[in-house]
Amino acid sequence: MRATLWSRSLSEPQLRRVCADVRERFVPRGSVVCHSGAQVDFWHGVVDGMIKVSLVSNTGKTSTLTGLTAGAWFGEGSVLRSTTWGFDGVAMRDTQIAMVPRETFLWLMEESQAFNRFVISQLNERLSQFLAIIEAERLEVAEVRVARCLAWLFNPLLYPDVGLRLELTQQEIGYLAGVPRQRVNRALRLMEDAGLLKIEYGAVQVLDLAGMRSFRV
Repeated sequence: MRATLWSRSLSEPQLRRVCADVRERFVPRGSVVCHSGAQVDFWHGVVDGMIKVSLVSNTGKTSTLTGLTAGAWFGEGSVLRSTTWGFDGVAMRDTQIAMVPRETFLWLMEESQAFNRFVISQLNERLSQFLAIIEAERLEVAEVRVARCLAWLFNPLLYPDVGLRLELTQQEIGYLAGVPRQRVNRALRLMEDAGLLKIEYGAVQVLDLAGMRSFRV
C-alpha cells in the first residue's frame, strides 16, 4: 500500500487507517472479480496478474473495454456513482487484488485533497481511454485497434508499475482488443517493422510509445 502513487500523499494517520482496512483477495484465472449489477463494497487495485474489463449486452454480446495490469486501480466511478458495478471484471491470469472498503474510500475523499486530485485524474484518464477505444472501434482497422489497446496498457498514470515491457501473449492481446489472433500477429509485425516495439516470447517491449499512439496502417 505504501508503494502506490496515491498513498504517498496521505498523512501517516490516514495511511495507517487504510492499511488497517485494506483486504487482499486471490482470484484464479477465469474467475469473476466483479460483476455488473453486483453490490460495490470495495475499490480495487491489481497487485499482480491481469483483469479484463467488459460489458455484456442484453443479447449476450460482449464488448471488452480494457485490461488492468499490476499497479492499476479501478472502480472509483462505481464507488462514487452508485452502489452496484457497471461492468464485469474477469481474471485473465491468476490475480492478486487489494480491496479498499467503500467506506474508507469515501472517508479519504472527505479527508484528503491530494486523494481527491488523484481520483479526478484517474477518472479523466479513463474517460480519455474509453473515448479513444470508441474512436478506434468505429473508425479504424483491426491493426490500429491493437496499437491503441497496447498503448493504453503502457499509460504511466493508469499503470504506474508497467514500465516499457509487459508480459502479454498474442491471445491475451486479442481478447483485450477484440481482434482475431491473426490480425494481432500482423499488427505486431507492422509495429515492429516500424520500430515501435519489439516482440519477445510472451511479452512486448515498447520502443516508441508516442508512435504507437499515432500508429496508422
